[in-house]
Amino acid sequence: MLRVYLELILMVIIWSFSFIIVDIALEFIPPLSLALYRLVITSCTFLIIDIYLRIKKKNISFKDNENNKTKFLRSDWLLIILSSFMGISLFFYAQYSAIEIIGPSLPALFVCLITPVIITILTLIFFNERINRFQIVGFIIATIGGFLLVTGGDITTLTLKSPNFLGYLFALMTPIFWAIFSIATKKLSQSHSSNSINKYIAYIATFELVIFTLINNEFQVFLNNFLNIQLFICALYLGILCYIIGYYIWQNSQKKLKSSNVASFLYIEPFLTLFFSILLQRSESIVLWNIVGGIIVLIAVFIINYKEKNQKEDESDYSDIKNL
Repeated sequence: MLRVYLELILMVIIWSFSFIIVDIALEFIPPLSLALYRLVITSCTFLIIDIYLRIKKKNISFKDNENNKTKFLRSDWLLIILSSFMGISLFFYAQYSAIEIIGPSLPALFVCLITPVIITILTLIFFNERINRFQIVGFIIATIGGFLLVTGGDITTLTLKSPNFLGYLFALMTPIFWAIFSIATKKLSQSHSSNSINKYIAYIATFELVIFTLINNEFQVFLNNFLNIQLFICALYLGILCYIIGYYIWQNSQKKLKSSNVASFLYIEPFLTLFFSILLQRSESIVLWNIVGGIIVLIAVFIINYKEKNQKEDESDYSDIKNL
């Protein structure tokens, strides 16, 4: 069990530092092209692993035996496409654009602390879960904290005249995209291997991003920078460490620990990002009230996910999704 916790600590450190890596990479290449570079590395790695396993005549991936032979239905492919579009293509573009404008720390705070609240709201709507008194209080507190987190106590940051308006707008989009991605992949994981899901999502997202870069006239920029050694190292970090290894640790931990215990590690991610950002002297738009708002939202998340003593632990098949 100690090994699982150590792996989770490693995962959080990897994901926390990824915001800094993105901030560095964006000095050379625009957001869409960086997202494509990351997914090309990820897809190529998955492809190499698949070829290796076929040579070895194995039908498993990453030693994962769960439902690998289950065929994907049409409805499953629709969920995979939705996941790739919302959780990868749009998510990375919005997140990278936000980092480019307002620095790495605020986007990390947004996606890690606001996403659980949005996921809870979506599960209440789509899975008919009843709201309890703790959730009502939590939503009120989250609203207050969310206001401080987003605005830093200054409402003018959300006006069109604000120089960072687009950065905040992109950052606000990321929790919504990730919440939709989480619900879609949760549904898929009930009947398919998580690694198979991630592999096909990566393949489809790569194709989507090629189209987007072509439409945005960035594909040539991507090709021109493909052999840039600094970008290549950044893409390796994002594509292999963050996506393949990070997601594997996350999924493996979910099997051995309660989702709430696993999710609790993510709450320290944005604060580690802030620490790395200050340590490496990256440009930031974060102020004290952003941090205070983040702490308030963090408290709200715990309150929203608190279960009353007389409430059944497994009230719904989707109850654990609140804690992701």
